[in-house]
Amino acid sequence: DQEHNQIKVVSFFLTPGNCHAKKDKKPKKSTWKFNLDLTHPVEDGIFDSGNFEQFLREKVKVNGKTGNLGNVVHIEHFKNKIVVVSEKQFSKRYLKYLTKKYLKKNNLRDWLRVVASDKETYELRYFQISQDEDGSESED
Repeated sequence: DQEHNQIKVVSFFLTPGNCHAKKDKKPKKSTWKFNLDLTHPVEDGIFDSGNFEQFLREKVKVNGKTGNLGNVVHIEHFKNKIVVVSEKQFSKRYLKYLTKKYLKKNNLRDWLRVVASDKETYELRYFQISQDEDGSESED
């Protein structure tokens, strides 16, 4: 009789209604797509988007190795935009990090900043320099 009670207790814990581990509210994302809008610096001629695309191809790491894009990460370059599509998890923040690294390497970090314009897009913008001071820096 005691053995029979133990079986009931075990079966109570294994019923599907009591299992909380199987709750998957949203399915895993299959692709990650991010855009980099380079319009202003490219039109002004201070930024080479083709060179930047090559930089990304060399520097993006897949499974901890650079130059290992394979069929997992696709980097496409359209006129003033670069699109990165990944089939494996890819962080938008990592794209920002690499962009800032490229800007630093090409001495553009003092003029350009990387700003998120929406959920999947970064944009290169110029720093806003305020013209409020009327030559007050030359005094002293």
